[in-house]
Amino acid sequence: MNRRQSLATAAFALAAVVAGAAMAQDKGASIKGEKEKCYGIAKAGQNDCQAGPGTTCAGTSKVDYQGNAWKYVPKGTCDTMTTPKGKGSLQPIKM
Repeated sequence: MNRRQSLATAAFALAAVVAGAAMAQDKGASIKGEKEKCYGIAKAGQNDCQAGPGTTCAGTSKVDYQGNAWKYVPKGTCDTMTTPKGKGSLQPIKM
């Protein structure tokens, strides 16, 4: 193997390591501990779980941005999300 081939192999290996680390970070962001429930941001039928009385679990919210329906979002982003009905909330929104 000549020097040019060695450098190309090393560059490829480094790129693979960097790409692997980036993918591991993305996968880590999906861990429940790095997410939080955000109320009032789900479109009808797109909530992640129970949306108050009369609903059971995911996909059962009745209206867009239902105040007692939540979705998991990356931790620290809920109160920055804005909908036509206002901002997301870490607590159920009274309807």
